Amino acid sequence: MSLAPYVRILGRGPGRARPLDRAEAAEAMRIIMAGQADPESLGALLMLMRYRGESAGEIAGFVEAIGETSAGQGWRGIGAALDWPSFAAGRTRGAPLFVLSALLVAQAGYRVHLHGYNSHQGTNASVRDALGPLGIKICETPEAATSALVADNIAYTPLEALSPDVFNLLKLRSKFNLRSCINTVARMLNPSAAPAAVQGVFHPSYRDLQSDAALLLGRETLSVIKGGGGEFERHPSKSVLAYGLRGGVKSEVSAPPLLDETRRLHEADGAGITCAALWNGTAEDDFATATVIGTAGLALYTLGAVPDVAAGDKMAADLWATRSKTPVSAGEDA
Repeated sequence: MSLAPYVRILGRGPGRARPLDRAEAAEAMRIIMAGQADPESLGALLMLMRYRGESAGEIAGFVEAIGETSAGQGWRGIGAALDWPSFAAGRTRGAPLFVLSALLVAQAGYRVHLHGYNSHQGTNASVRDALGPLGIKICETPEAATSALVADNIAYTPLEALSPDVFNLLKLRSKFNLRSCINTVARMLNPSAAPAAVQGVFHPSYRDLQSDAALLLGRETLSVIKGGGGEFERHPSKSVLAYGLRGGVKSEVSAPPLLDETRRLHEADGAGITCAALWNGTAEDDFATATVIGTAGLALYTLGAVPDVAAGDKMAADLWATRSKTPVSAGEDA
């Protein structure tokens, strides 16, 4: 088996090339996941898609094929209510405040499965470094994730544990010096088959792309925003559009500003604040707190915990005011 026919479809030239359809994309990914793709064809396929721009059918086909693998199948029974991927780089990021939002949602009683891989992150921007002080377990097996979700309502799984093959594909970025469609695919995996998902993107056009791919995959509930550094992290001083699905139908919802303040989401002068310090109250920052509350509010709305975004913001603010400031667990890796 070879990727050559699929490279030919994408690269035949002006007027003749076309995107892969969903079935073709799924078969191409099956070849890749089986280790039967030679490096030259794999690089050509990914870079042709990068040059032209991936389609929703291609993303859906890739996700479908990855989900058929033993690694993909193994995580579906862990019992998550909300899928929360984190795949942004950290070049423009400060502390990963969205982790605190996920923790608020967990304290509201919803099981949150965080997962991902983040490159080029500074110490304060590191997602994984933020987890331990908050007591969020890093779980490398479905059994460990299930246990953490039962005990704490929240767990984090590294991509390299979810799927080493997808992890290796994502890391090809260092060879291409360009992102590939695998960045989008990784966000779309929803390995636990949670009934609801949130996703962040850096480029606004991907909000529609990921919504369309989710629709093709038969997903029911999704919110996608242009978030801080490409994460699902809501800017509290801007009106944020959440694209996605409600009841399997495409939707678009506006989340209004929470603060009347002009500021970038991640400022250099805020580099010293950590998630743990903000959570336990040893550091205070109104803007960072509003970021946490607004992001959690949108996640709660996505889950159907509230009828609208404003109610989600109110619920999140109440949760923040009454949060348990101690770590959710001992925080050891599982």
